[in-house]
Amino acid sequence: MASRTSDLVGRVHQAHSFDFDALFRYASVNVGGFPVSPSSFTVSQFGHGQSNPTFLMEVVGGGGSVKRYVVRKKPAGKLLQSAHAVEREYQVLRALGLHTQVPVPKVFCLCTDPSVIGTSFYIMEFLEGRIFLDPELPGMTPDRRTAIYRAISVALAALHHADVDSIGLGKYGRRDNYCKRQIERWAKQYIASTSEGKPEGNAKMFELIDWLRQHVPLEDSRAVTTGLVHGDFRIDNLVFHPTEDRVIGILDWELSTLGNQMCDVASSCLPYIIDLRLDRLDDGFEVTGIPEGIPSQSEYLAEYCSAAGKPWPGSAWKFYVAFCLFRAASIFAGIYSRWIMGNASGGDRAKHTGRIANSLIDCAWTVIEQKSLVPEHPPSGPKAQDWEEAEDQSLSNSRGKFVPRKEVLELKSRLIKFMEDHIYPLEDEFSKRANSTLRWTVHPEEERLKELAKKEGLWNLFIPADSAARARKLISRILSDDAPNLLGAGLSNLEYGFLCEIMGLSVYAPQVFNCGAPDTGNMEVLLRYGNKEQLHEWLIPLLEGKIRSAFSMTEPQVASSDATNIECSIKRQGDSYIINGKKWWTSGAMDPRCKLLIVMGKTDFTAPIHKQQSMILVDIQTPGIHIKRPLTVFGFDDAPHGHAEISFENVCVPATNILLGEGRGFEIAQGRLGPGRLHHCMRLIGAAERGMQLMVQRALNRRVFGKLIAEQGSFLSDVAKCRVELEQARLLVLEAADQLDRLGNKKARGTIAMAKVAAPTMALKVLDMAMQVHGAAGLSSDTVLAHLWATARTLRIADGPDEVHLGTIAKLELRRAKL
Repeated sequence: MASRTSDLVGRVHQAHSFDFDALFRYASVNVGGFPVSPSSFTVSQFGHGQSNPTFLMEVVGGGGSVKRYVVRKKPAGKLLQSAHAVEREYQVLRALGLHTQVPVPKVFCLCTDPSVIGTSFYIMEFLEGRIFLDPELPGMTPDRRTAIYRAISVALAALHHADVDSIGLGKYGRRDNYCKRQIERWAKQYIASTSEGKPEGNAKMFELIDWLRQHVPLEDSRAVTTGLVHGDFRIDNLVFHPTEDRVIGILDWELSTLGNQMCDVASSCLPYIIDLRLDRLDDGFEVTGIPEGIPSQSEYLAEYCSAAGKPWPGSAWKFYVAFCLFRAASIFAGIYSRWIMGNASGGDRAKHTGRIANSLIDCAWTVIEQKSLVPEHPPSGPKAQDWEEAEDQSLSNSRGKFVPRKEVLELKSRLIKFMEDHIYPLEDEFSKRANSTLRWTVHPEEERLKELAKKEGLWNLFIPADSAARARKLISRILSDDAPNLLGAGLSNLEYGFLCEIMGLSVYAPQVFNCGAPDTGNMEVLLRYGNKEQLHEWLIPLLEGKIRSAFSMTEPQVASSDATNIECSIKRQGDSYIINGKKWWTSGAMDPRCKLLIVMGKTDFTAPIHKQQSMILVDIQTPGIHIKRPLTVFGFDDAPHGHAEISFENVCVPATNILLGEGRGFEIAQGRLGPGRLHHCMRLIGAAERGMQLMVQRALNRRVFGKLIAEQGSFLSDVAKCRVELEQARLLVLEAADQLDRLGNKKARGTIAMAKVAAPTMALKVLDMAMQVHGAAGLSSDTVLAHLWATARTLRIADGPDEVHLGTIAKLELRRAKL
């Protein structure tokens, strides 16, 4: 069975102890989102692994929320030359994490100042998952074993596909003669580990070194085998998803460099040759018997070669396996030498490594003396590539018609990366600001992230292509070709749905990408209905993110879901309009950057009922505008954005500020209800996904009555139902967006109404369960769940009452029946 990563820790070994307080102080300053005033801070040590000491740092917040980080440092004492290079580990993890899809833990910071905790170290994320210490995978069903070994070969192929030049690792090592150089390096290491005053060297090892020197494959100097090399790729250096058979993290990059990638493949195949666990030493399972479901060595090798696009190694395979056994022997000899000196990270378990080193040398000679390890040609049968293509085809079929084009998938990937790197780490900081005396001011980091989002092409993604085309005709003179594209990426409503969902994962994300309400709806109004002068004055600064806006429609004294009830008056006087009335729930008006109000009122109380309303653009600094108070939503005032109650007392506005003309307000409102309001549904899908993520993480880490929550029958049933309802709601929202693109707002109104009912109802159910799984913590501000729930509940009114949407759906249904 697998071991959970959190179960592999124990007390810090005395030889590896350091100043924990100094580590806490350093992490507080250098790790984004690190709890500053925790109720508990503990450090424990991972017992698995024999190289760089690795520690689990657990920080418990005031509300009981736990954050975990991993610290990996150089050992103390005199070290062998070029060994334990944590700086290189950090470099390769950072490059892969930022620029590729290779599964690696996120790194936060590197410290090369030994005065902090004694040696260089780096801090990375903790991955909660499974580590298989036994390559035979006892306790797993045959099909799960097959899937796990397939996942290993796929992860290794992904690693080997990394373009080192494009991700900043082009000079990470020499590319030629990797094996030749490695033989000399590890020969020197072995000699240093068995020199005077240390364990005696093995004569067979020196003979093995000579054999390897004479049998380096010719391909070692050719580009076909050159690329990023992990150096110690094996199953117990992989973290698997807690429940799914896929790799979520590749660990222990100390030996990584550029070179012959076939050495990594041979390293992953060593369990077929020898059982290397410290508590036992035995033949590999190609001798003892391959457990059912695990592929043969040839089958595994064929799957890798197919997935990675590598040639079959044939007769050269014997060299690669012998080389890996030689390198492992040198490493274990070094561990044994450090154990004698008292600074091996594995503690007493390291005392067996001297014996293991000699057994590896014997095993290498056994391999060499065999005629061959694999056939000259790959075995026939299914290959990894065939399996992957079948899986991809199945996935595509399951998505139906909602398959994003390549450009949208690229935007989605960049957006997810931006969220992980910049939004999530700052959520705690944004929350603290919103609950402090500075709540009505803008956090400086938000403005910095907005500029970064512009540079990365993640700006104004909500703008539909048709709206952008109209605006471009009117304001093309001031949109320079070399400026960032202020009119979005030309996405359809459906395409934006895939991205808007990602933004919904955090309450702080939409405004960073200039895709937050009510600005998106207001910009859409200007894009569709504003004249040239109005676009110049108000749309351009909104598109640039220099100002924000609010929408003033709802009134305290009437049921404003029926727009015909609006009482605010907009009376023409010469070249001006005079506005009088009271508004509330004017979201965004509290923001210090808010400069524009779009106000809905009546210009003619005697006109036909749907021709009485007009919309007008109002500068928030106009005399007569009084912001009475901020309103709260379940206790959240959503500072600095806010929801304001406003009075308009004889507010004088230029007549040129009217939108589209008198009596067109209802028409504009109906147009605004489509894309802008559907964005709320899209974001709710993301909010529900965030709830699912937090819920499942909690369930996999929290024990009640002797079992993990994830093992409780009631939880399994409920989480499955949540997933079913989430996927149903997602498909309905995407269908509504697709109809909006193809049929227009009027013909799509029924499906849009369905989405507006289904999305918040589903999100509330998922978030409610997530809060239940978190217990009291779920109700507090220590997690984002309560805020997400409050937002979702609000939208059952703010996005139009459910009753209005249900009425629309019912009327359309009855109309179809009559036809």
